[in-house]
Amino acid sequence: MSIQLPKGFTWGTATASYQIEGAVNEDGRGTSIWDTYSHTPGLVLNGDNGDVACDHYHRWEEDLDHLARLGVQAYRFSVAWPRIQPLGAGAVNQPGIDFYDRLVDGLLDRGIRPICTLYHWDLPQPLEDAGGWQNRETAYRLAEYAQIIAAALGDRIDTYTTLNEPWCSAFLGYASGAHAPGLTEALAALKAAHHLNLAHGLAVQAIRAKVPNTKASITLNLHKVRPASLAPEDLDAVRQIEAVGNEIFLRPLLEGCYPSDLIADVADITDFSFVQDGDLAEIKQPLDCLGINYYSSSVARRRPNDSTSTATGGHGGGSPWVGADNVEFLDPTGPLTDMGWNIDPQGFTELLVGVSKRYPDLELVVTENGSAFPDTLEADGSVHDPKRVAYLEWHAEALAEAIRLGAKITGYYAWSLLDNFEWSWGYARRFGLIHVDYGNGQARHWKDSAYRYQKLIAETSAS
Repeated sequence: MSIQLPKGFTWGTATASYQIEGAVNEDGRGTSIWDTYSHTPGLVLNGDNGDVACDHYHRWEEDLDHLARLGVQAYRFSVAWPRIQPLGAGAVNQPGIDFYDRLVDGLLDRGIRPICTLYHWDLPQPLEDAGGWQNRETAYRLAEYAQIIAAALGDRIDTYTTLNEPWCSAFLGYASGAHAPGLTEALAALKAAHHLNLAHGLAVQAIRAKVPNTKASITLNLHKVRPASLAPEDLDAVRQIEAVGNEIFLRPLLEGCYPSDLIADVADITDFSFVQDGDLAEIKQPLDCLGINYYSSSVARRRPNDSTSTATGGHGGGSPWVGADNVEFLDPTGPLTDMGWNIDPQGFTELLVGVSKRYPDLELVVTENGSAFPDTLEADGSVHDPKRVAYLEWHAEALAEAIRLGAKITGYYAWSLLDNFEWSWGYARRFGLIHVDYGNGQARHWKDSAYRYQKLIAETSAS
């Protein structure tokens, strides 16, 4: 495989605090919604939780050494809000600050640029008790938290990312129940989406007030959806999914408005009165880059009149596709990952090119891309994962093709550095380049995909 990338292209990996850190009751950390959710019987596969996870809180230096060995230029991590403000507001927990202070210095000592995500889903439980993302005040609490982190970590951070995948926070958390806090209320999800947008805008302003020259970003999991046919009803089905899956964030964040078709789609649920005067101006803040997470694509159609199925996602009790009850997804075809997701590198190219054509001046960064497959740890410590190696190579080629076609992409972060707690799937799904032996003290073992990524970075960085 030979791919051409622009000079200065950034290779990295990504993780999230609740998925890897463990140490949930140490050094003053408070409780998050994922602590509560994962300890509720029946919500997470096999009753798993993130109490220990990969024990990264104690093994961070070892993990940073793995990053250096891989040869990545940057590392995308998230801060656990409950470590910083156990109650979600008020007093700052200094041991939490100290942990991330050490982490950032450790990255810089190894020549790796820190990319800091402020919110990767672990909302302090006291904020959820007060309404969570349904409550407008949570947006202001995130801005205060952002100011604390910016003051503590300052310009050592290359890029501050406000939110990771707010669609999941809003619609898997409040509509489908597949993620914490596990609600199944359509109106709650729409309120949450708006308050997440508002939180982003307020947080960007708070960060720039403390660190004027830093880069600010947000990461979206934009949905690549194809119509089952060219029939008008199937084309409109795709429009509906894109409205509540993509446009509900892209339009206010980058254009300062909510799309009229989305508002019409959900008119029987809300009149959007939760959007107050001045909100859209607060939300639409200039971005230095836009993070995009991509794993797979889907095919949608108008639900046949005699069908009782609806558009679904995750494995909670409701549909996340608010306003699209008359839409359904076709079963994925072709080779699938362990998540049941299709493998569609062409969709990756098309998504990146489409966003870049729409916003030609905006720098794009692929902040997550990866695949889950069953892995076997051999007696000699090796893990042979040819399907993950192929997925990585195909998507690297698709990335290069998007750049060739004019997409302004400046970085790629493989998901994930480590196998980890995969949310509602617990530890049953492995995305890592590095195998974590949960039954043996969380020992790390490089998979073949880690060696392949190491080689890809070396080859392209030297060109």
